[in-house]
Order: sequence, then C-alpha cells, then structure tokens
Amino acid sequence: MTDLLNSPEDIAFRREIRDFVAAELNPDTRDRIRRGAPLRHEDIARWHKSMYRKGWVAPTWPVQHGGAGWSARQRLIADEELFRLHTPPLPNFGPRMIGPILIRFGSRAQQQRFLPAILSGADWWCQGFSEPGAGSDLASLTTRAVPTDGGWIVTGAKTWTTFAQHANRMFCLVRTDGQVKKQEGISMMLIDMDAPGVSRRPIRLMDGTEEVNEILLDQVFVPCGMVVGEVNRGWTYAKALLEGERLGIGGIGRCKHLLGRVRHMAQGADDALADARLAELEIDIMALEATTLRLLAAAEAGVPLGAETSLLKIRGTEIQQALTELMLDIAGPAALVPVAAGSNEDVFENVVCQFLNWRKLSIYGGSNEIQRTILAGQVLGL
Repeated sequence: MTDLLNSPEDIAFRREIRDFVAAELNPDTRDRIRRGAPLRHEDIARWHKSMYRKGWVAPTWPVQHGGAGWSARQRLIADEELFRLHTPPLPNFGPRMIGPILIRFGSRAQQQRFLPAILSGADWWCQGFSEPGAGSDLASLTTRAVPTDGGWIVTGAKTWTTFAQHANRMFCLVRTDGQVKKQEGISMMLIDMDAPGVSRRPIRLMDGTEEVNEILLDQVFVPCGMVVGEVNRGWTYAKALLEGERLGIGGIGRCKHLLGRVRHMAQGADDALADARLAELEIDIMALEATTLRLLAAAEAGVPLGAETSLLKIRGTEIQQALTELMLDIAGPAALVPVAAGSNEDVFENVVCQFLNWRKLSIYGGSNEIQRTILAGQVLGL
C-alpha cells in the first residue's frame, strides 16, 4: 500500500514509536490484540501508564496542558503504527473528548482538577449523551437538572454508555431549561459516578460482551462548579466535542491494521473476488487518509471544519465494517471452530466476535444516516 506519510521525518518518528512499543508493550496484551480477542481493563490501564510516562497520552492537547505537541502528520503516523504494533487503544472519553472541551471552555479550577488526572489515568471518564429516547436525535434528551442550593439535582437515564463499569466520572448533557428551543436549554455537567443516586446496569451485546451500560440518575446532586462553561450552552460544547471526535473516528490506523490482517488471511486462498475486494478497500483507505490529512491541516490552521467531518465518520466506519465482512467471508466455516493459540488456524480466531461487535461502528458517534443528513443540509445545501 502506498504510504502518504513517508518523509525522512516521518520515518524517524515511526522508528521512535516502534522502539518505544518494543520496550513497553506487554507480550500477552500484544498477542490478545493480534488475535482480535476482547481487551481487558488491565491491558488498557497498563498501556495508559506507559504512554503517560512517555508524554503521549494526549496528542491533540496544547503542550502547556501536558499534550504531546504532535502535528497532524504525527498523529496519523502514531495512530497507524500503534494499531499495526497491536497496542491497546487508549480510552477516548478523557484525552480525546472531555479533555479538549475543558481546555477550551472549562473553568481554571476544572482544568487544574481534572486535566492532570486524565493524563495520568487516575480519572477514567464515560460519556452521558445518548438516552433511551434520544440517540441520534440527541437534542431530544429528557434528563433534567433542577437548580438547588449550591448546585443542581439531576434525574434521568443515559444509555449505550461505553466502559462505564470502569469510569469514576461522567460528562453528561442535561436539560436545564424546558421553555426554550430544545438545543438552547441543554447544559454539560461533570458527574461523580460514586455520587448518591448514580447506578449502572450492564447491556449485553450480541458478541457476548458487556462494554456498554445504562446509567440511572436518581436525584443526583451536582455542584455549580461542575457545570462546564455557561448554563444552557451545552449543545455548543457537545457539537465541538463531536466534531473533534469525528476527526479521529475514521480510524485510518485501524483500517490499515485490519487491511493487513485480511490480506494475511487471504494468502493462499486463490480467491479472485476477495483479491478484488481487498484492492478496492485499499484504494478507499488511501482516499480516506488523504481527506483526513487535508481536514487535519485545515484544523491546525484554525479553519472551522463543521459538518465536513461527518464524511470521515461515514467512510471510515463503512470501510472497517467492509473489512470485517471480508474477514468473515474468507474464514468461512473455520470462523466457528475453536482453535488453539499459536496454531496455523488462529488467524481466524475471534473473527465472528469482531464482525458482530463492529456492527456498532455505523451507529455510534451519530448514526451514518444522521451524518448523511448533516452533510446534505450543511454542506450541499439540500
């Protein structure tokens, strides 16, 4: 595959990443990821500590807040190399989501309290956006915050809350004014997961895992100092968070990693159709990478991106799902047969689980249907 990131500086940076991973990554964790096995909490936590010591937890943050100070090219290279070398992905919710929002909109007290703990891994965050009746139409959320002495009383429910079983904090959208246009009456609050009134129910997915949860909020007290920015401006902050999320949600590194795995599975299969599908997907990844680079460069130059990032979400998730479909087609019945680790057939291990789990990609972060509507209205003017 032709690489768009292959200058002498790029090569030196890749070498630094490879040397670091070789020295720090636990071999058992590497093997689990190579086989597509579900990740354990300890795998992620241990790798987070290594990345923290290196100063690489928050590549998009300003250096003065503990960020890595990487360029757009370096972020893409790191994403690609870390996936290729089978490292655990770090939790997005702290470093990539609420961290940048607190840097942009949070109070100084919030920044001093939460940013260091995000970097070190002392705080693990989850995202309280979706609700049983408000998923893609997020502005219809009904979780309500009522003012009280010194803060707010929050009541409602959140759902599809990823890794909430490991989180000690949640950033949450709540309705603070029901008398205005629905987008204008929403605030963003920071909630302690151990606070009285917070409870969790796991949701079992069709691959057998329980990585998502329902969160119940029953008269939960949230101090005034835990409101991000201004009251009733939460929709603005949520849009900024989602735009940043979608810049990385295309998953160039994951796409290239999967492409390599599928190519390895297809070796010796003598399947012309599979080869043609692989070639088509390789071209799609190259186009996605070029588009991502262009948008990242624009963002670094201070250009507001807006709805264009929806394109990355749509194409990136479609490519990843297509790759898991191709994996399943190549494996055939062998995908259903248990294999011993280290055997010649372990390349097919966990293919079914990965295929089933990744049906979620075109739904989370705003479903692809919603993303197309956004592009049609805000970019094409339809």
